[in-house]
Amino acid sequence: MNGVIIKLLLQRIGLALLSLLAVSAVVFAITAVLPGDAAQEQLGQDATPEALAALRAQMGLDVPAPERYVRWLGGLLQGDLGKSATTQLPVTELISSRLPNSLLLAAVTAVFSVPIALALGISAAVWRGSWFDRAASTTAVAVVSVPEFLVATLAVLLFAVQLKWFPALSYVNDIESLGQMLRAFAMPVLTLCCVIVAQMMRMSRAAVVDQLEAPYIEMVRLKGASPLRMVLAHALPNAVGPIANAVALSLSYLLGGVIIVETIFNYPGVAKLMVDGVVQRDMPLVQACAMLFCAGYLILVTAADICGIVANPRLRHR
Repeated sequence: MNGVIIKLLLQRIGLALLSLLAVSAVVFAITAVLPGDAAQEQLGQDATPEALAALRAQMGLDVPAPERYVRWLGGLLQGDLGKSATTQLPVTELISSRLPNSLLLAAVTAVFSVPIALALGISAAVWRGSWFDRAASTTAVAVVSVPEFLVATLAVLLFAVQLKWFPALSYVNDIESLGQMLRAFAMPVLTLCCVIVAQMMRMSRAAVVDQLEAPYIEMVRLKGASPLRMVLAHALPNAVGPIANAVALSLSYLLGGVIIVETIFNYPGVAKLMVDGVVQRDMPLVQACAMLFCAGYLILVTAADICGIVANPRLRHR
């Protein structure tokens, strides 16, 4: 690994850390201007101003916003996410009880979506211009255009209400067999895979097509290489960076789409926990969940950039 690659990697990591710092300020500012607070939510609309002031002081809500941000950021850097404003339990404990469920949902979705999307994208690139390419590309554009909540709603109406194949809600705590696991994850995974496979397939196809149209591929073709060898031995190795970037960017979409999916299917994950925190005006919980999603997104995007830099042959040989 030469000095140019190391310099670019350090720049990407530093940019990711600065972006995370900026995101923390934005998350805190947005949650600070939301109407209502945890004290009002706990005491109700009939609470007296004195009672509200006392509870806000007890929760530390009477401190100016900049000071609260500095305290919160300091605790965040030390791994202290604070306490829930409604349950008074540590936010770390609440998130740790839900995080495995969200990671399991993301892992199951990735296991199904990544191979399917790469196979479709590479096949469409190899047979570009054919009926298969046109059908796959048209279907991908159509699926990407449909929002997740509509896909989830249609899935519930078709598979849960009409056909009664799967339950409308996902209960992961009662899983005792593989069949129960498939029934619990079928609807959320199907909804997430629809858009993720379409996005990843389009980006993977574009990456492979870009390599297949490069001048060196024409030279390989003139040397008599078979189409399979031309793709597997020459085009794909040079498309690893763009494909890794496509996979990472598509999987980062899970962090946004999972919020809608967990809410619709009542899946007990971190996204559902954050939505409940917004309803209860539990700002420490909402801030921690938002930072977790933003950090996950930045990690995936940074990993995609790193893969693109390391896999770039022009940078490796400089």
